[in-house]
Amino acid sequence: MGILIPVLVVLGIVVLVPVAVVALMYNHLVGLRNRVTESWSNVDTELKRRYDLIPNLVETVKGYAKHEREVFERVTEARARAAASNGRPSEQAADENALVGSMKSLFAVAERYPDLKASQNFLALQEELTDTEDRIQAARRFYNGNVRDYNNACQSVPTNILAGMFSFQQADFFEIESIAMRQAPKVSL
Repeated sequence: MGILIPVLVVLGIVVLVPVAVVALMYNHLVGLRNRVTESWSNVDTELKRRYDLIPNLVETVKGYAKHEREVFERVTEARARAAASNGRPSEQAADENALVGSMKSLFAVAERYPDLKASQNFLALQEELTDTEDRIQAARRFYNGNVRDYNNACQSVPTNILAGMFSFQQADFFEIESIAMRQAPKVSL
């Protein structure tokens, strides 16, 4: 009986320590995955804010540039595709980049109409869209940072073994262009 207690203690340590380590690594992976999911929710919220602003902006520009129908249709279609996109971040990024391209066309149209550029409504919408773009970029950077940390954990030894055993999949980065809202001042000599 005297030797049985130390053997049981050693056996308990040999069994419990690895189980505790595995549990800690698993919980770490779960926490990182949840941070990725939460930060994607922040990106999604900001993208929806942009989607809500775009129709107002299009209608404002439409009032000044009635014959630019093709540009308005492209923006509207790109917005609808981007708003409906709910796949992986890498898939959604393609729709977002198409939307950004169409928005650049919309702002190119606005450049041709001095009355529009002076409109308080247009300027307010443009300022709000600029603010939204800044918020999207901040949320995107936060999301991509969380994805980096999560992917590093999924690829690093020894957590990569656990990630493979429990089907932790690497997350996609979200890379999109920004709508170039700020313009350099024009200097005329």
